[in-house]
Amino acid sequence: MSQDWRSLSSVNSLWASTAEPLRDFPVLSGESQADVIIIGGGYTGLSAAHHIARSGLAPVVLEANRPGWGASGRNGGVITAKFRLSFREIDAAHGRAMAQRMYEIAHESTDMVEELVSEFAISGARLTRTGQVKAAHNHVTLQAAIDEANWMKREMGDAEVRILDAREVREETGSEAFVGGVLNPGSGGIHPLNYVRGLADGVARRGVPVYQDTPVLKLRREGGGIVAETPQGAVRAKQAIIATNSYSDLTDATRHMQRTLVPFRSAIIATDTLPRNLAGRLMPTGRTYTETKRMMRWFRMVDNRVIFGGRGAFGRQDSESAFDALRKAMVGIFPELSDVPLAYKWSGLVGMTLDSVPHIGRLDDRTLFAMGYNGAGVAMSSLMGRYLAAFVRGETPEVGLLDASRLKAIPFYPLREPAVRMVAGWYQFLDAIGQ
Repeated sequence: MSQDWRSLSSVNSLWASTAEPLRDFPVLSGESQADVIIIGGGYTGLSAAHHIARSGLAPVVLEANRPGWGASGRNGGVITAKFRLSFREIDAAHGRAMAQRMYEIAHESTDMVEELVSEFAISGARLTRTGQVKAAHNHVTLQAAIDEANWMKREMGDAEVRILDAREVREETGSEAFVGGVLNPGSGGIHPLNYVRGLADGVARRGVPVYQDTPVLKLRREGGGIVAETPQGAVRAKQAIIATNSYSDLTDATRHMQRTLVPFRSAIIATDTLPRNLAGRLMPTGRTYTETKRMMRWFRMVDNRVIFGGRGAFGRQDSESAFDALRKAMVGIFPELSDVPLAYKWSGLVGMTLDSVPHIGRLDDRTLFAMGYNGAGVAMSSLMGRYLAAFVRGETPEVGLLDASRLKAIPFYPLREPAVRMVAGWYQFLDAIGQ
């Protein structure tokens, strides 16, 4: 079932309750001209607007709701230099040169977040680069994580990755649930909504028109250019960028992109503010954390609250059963939280692709896109803006496996949700029995 831009609602998240105010942007009315139409006011679209404008061209950003309403404002704020497909898997399937290029792109993406935060002085983003720990729940997964870390050191030259024993992970997390883990120092955390709002404010202050409540209802070719029609106006340009990711089905103009993605709802919970002594014991280093179960959960501490998230919610609406499952998993790791109330529960859509990596490039001579971040999009979508600007200028950046020609449509698309439920159910069963 598709979404509809006319039924968009606000999100009651921790980020929304602690975000700095977002300036009001105008609604597009009448007709205007630009060099590039950008559909979507999230990280991808706003980064693209910045880099295109810096090239001397005139972009315009058209957002169906307000900047950051979609995944850019709902995610967990975890920044990682990785893809869902591991570099070791990339090496095995595509060779060393491709693995090395993808490694470079991944690390370029985390640096891009830092660059944009600095460029626009987004202090509210509260960016940290303290690292991420992959915490192993049994010795089988610990050995797999160790093997991967050693391979990264040996083959990718990643000297910073570090193996942790059970005591070190216990000190890192404050939990007895793990037998060891691996630390990736380059990762970090951010206030995702303040980050995207800072980008929107920054590009607007530099003269880029940003329109809110302006869904693109139709995208059509006209003469040598392209026209985006909205409820109250239209924009004519030479090129257009689709930057709508898992929210591509809001209107008919971008709905065809949805057939390349499996939207997977990711749920997040946040506790009440913890007592100071308890908050001091849990995750004292300020890093972000993931576990090694198939239905991977992640967690971090923000403002003396535990934020805990993961996949496993289904459908288009928030799911109480998914939130209950998250709470149960959280208490399993941190028994001290059993009596701590939840203050926030929210969710958003992750765009999964068949090959587990994002894609970027041209749909045709006038339309470009970047999407399919597979749950690791804060950094990667920020970087894709730079590459989209290069494509707009007529360049052909080397994007490795992210090349648009590799993006495949989802086979048997109407069956995608039942298939996701079946696979996720099997993974949940395996996790439950300790496999």
